[in-house]
Amino acid sequence: MAGYKKLGRTSDQRKALLRNQVTNLLYHGKIRTTETKAKEIRKIAEGMIAMAVREKDNFETVTVTAKVAKKDSDGKRVKEVVDGKKVTVFDEVQKEIKKDMPSRLHARRQMMKVFYPVTDVPKSNKGKKKATKEIDMVAKMFDEIAPKYVNRNGGYTRIVKIGPRKGDAAMEVLIELV
Repeated sequence: MAGYKKLGRTSDQRKALLRNQVTNLLYHGKIRTTETKAKEIRKIAEGMIAMAVREKDNFETVTVTAKVAKKDSDGKRVKEVVDGKKVTVFDEVQKEIKKDMPSRLHARRQMMKVFYPVTDVPKSNKGKKKATKEIDMVAKMFDEIAPKYVNRNGGYTRIVKIGPRKGDAAMEVLIELV
């Protein structure tokens, strides 16, 4: 017997549906869907959260020197003439970066296989492409979601029944992070 429900879809459609639902659940905190889909989503989402909790502190902080272009008050690069050519002026800056240990890097890549890219559009700038920003879901998992569940042994999601859907009477539920 299979370890998953087929949800009346081909494998590629099913995988895409579940990836989308898991990404939205972990981004928004809760979603509304059917009961069978929610049970399948729960398996994947809880595995992702458990992986994030396990690898949350598995990194080292490293100080690196980086060359950054010098900018003027307008935010444009400062250029100076050297040997008749315009050359950008660079400053050296010390930066602290997180360097993943091998197991955390593996966990990061496993999560990236599941999550779809998330683009955040603020309501005030709706319809303007410049205002959008990419959300790093893996970083959100390690920095925001995993610390909430450090002292919890599983059971990161909750399924609450809402009632039958009007169109086809499928049982609708609300799946949310606890």
